[in-house]
Amino acid sequence: MEHDINELITVEELCEMLNIGRNAAYTLLNNGKIKAFRIGKVWKIPRIALKKFILMESNLE
Repeated sequence: MEHDINELITVEELCEMLNIGRNAAYTLLNNGKIKAFRIGKVWKIPRIALKKFILMESNLE
């Protein structure tokens, strides 16, 4: 596997990293602004997707 499983973060970690609430995090995920996937009811967020989101929102990409 090219990427380590530790490169996936949880919704709680996403909230901490962006200093946002759970509702805001779920809005970003449901709208596809942060690319992620679900296994059952649990969101799995690749760290690279968060990095891309930050770069796009900061107009750095």
